[in-house]
Amino acid sequence: MSGAVIALIVILAILALIVVAVISIYNSLVRLRNQVDNGWSQIDVQLKRRHDLIPNLVETAKGYMKHERETFETITKARSAAMGARTVSEATRAEGQLAEALSRFMLVVENYPDLKANQNFLALQEELTSTENKIAFARQNYNDQVLFYNNRIQMFPSNVVAGMFAFTKRDFFEVETAAEREAPKVSFA
Repeated sequence: MSGAVIALIVILAILALIVVAVISIYNSLVRLRNQVDNGWSQIDVQLKRRHDLIPNLVETAKGYMKHERETFETITKARSAAMGARTVSEATRAEGQLAEALSRFMLVVENYPDLKANQNFLALQEELTSTENKIAFARQNYNDQVLFYNNRIQMFPSNVVAGMFAFTKRDFFEVETAAEREAPKVSFA
């Protein structure tokens, strides 16, 4: 074999390795992007569950809480905004407002001993608490997936492939309101 043929074989082998590497990186980026989308879907499922529980909780409380119309209106508006959110940023903001409204609602509930003893209300409240925990876990999983994905599309050599195929950075689901950052106040009065 001549030197030219050997050089051609080496060049073809190097090109084949580069093609295999690009395909491998591309496929891993697609997998990571799909994991981020799946993480968001898990949050969305839990948020829908929360949105479905809220009207039942509010209706149960309305019979006891005749003078708390503003509280109910705030929750209803926040729920509507949360259900209408289309992006992670919009959802983060809207869900923060909804969480704040629910927190104020639970504080108002403390003034109604008959309501706190109502079995239907207690069951709904427990379901909502369980859902809030599931939302927190789903948010954590989503943010973990976003972190891994964003790291991958920003690090060499996968950033080259990510740039070639328009993989873009994803937003984290972050706490935006000061009320959500505060620890809940417990009172046994």
